[in-house]
Amino acid sequence: MTNSKSFVANFVTSLNLFCGFLAIVYTSHGNYKLAAIFIIMAAIFDTLDGIIARLLSASSRFGVELDSLSDVVSFGAAPSFLIYKAYTYQFGLPGIIIGSLILIFGAFRLARFNIMVEDLNTKGDFTGLPIPLSALTISTLVFSYSTSSGLNEPFDIFIIPLILLLSFLMVSKVRYNALPKLKNKKIKEKIILFVTLIIALFLAFATNGRILFFIFLSIVLFGIFRHLYFSFFQKIRL
Repeated sequence: MTNSKSFVANFVTSLNLFCGFLAIVYTSHGNYKLAAIFIIMAAIFDTLDGIIARLLSASSRFGVELDSLSDVVSFGAAPSFLIYKAYTYQFGLPGIIIGSLILIFGAFRLARFNIMVEDLNTKGDFTGLPIPLSALTISTLVFSYSTSSGLNEPFDIFIIPLILLLSFLMVSKVRYNALPKLKNKKIKEKIILFVTLIIALFLAFATNGRILFFIFLSIVLFGIFRHLYFSFFQKIRL
């Protein structure tokens, strides 16, 4: 029975990996919007596999390692290749290096996460920007502002600073909240979360996905501001 439960969770993880592969394939074909969609789908499966593993009590060290390997592809290689093909390719070798930063720093982020994991069934706050959030920020940006010829101007001037920021945050000590656990929520709180999700999806369709980019970017920036806020008050107390 335990093997069957683990298979279910690992199969969902494999769907995450498959979506990452499809994102790379469609990026190579120049279909950047579809590639971005597959990265978003990979993030959905990445969330689901953790939920399923905890619900079935099927968390395992193998599952953690498989999840990290899948994340390297879906949230490291796929968005790096996507942003390279959509924008940084025009800068030659420097563009290749800049485009690879999401992959390289994401791999360091996952390696650090793996050696810090103690309890396989629980997740506290994250130290450093989670690699899926970095990938979602990049993919929703490309989805919202890309055309067949690349990223829209003048918005493209923010791409390189954004890549550098996301890469640094993944290996930083800035803390980010884990997803709320629904089983610990009251009915009223679950309803609020559900309604919020519906509103976000509606706004996503209404704005061609642009609202999602700003939501993810806001989460990224909020982590920085919170870190600076608490660091400032700790210095005052000292």
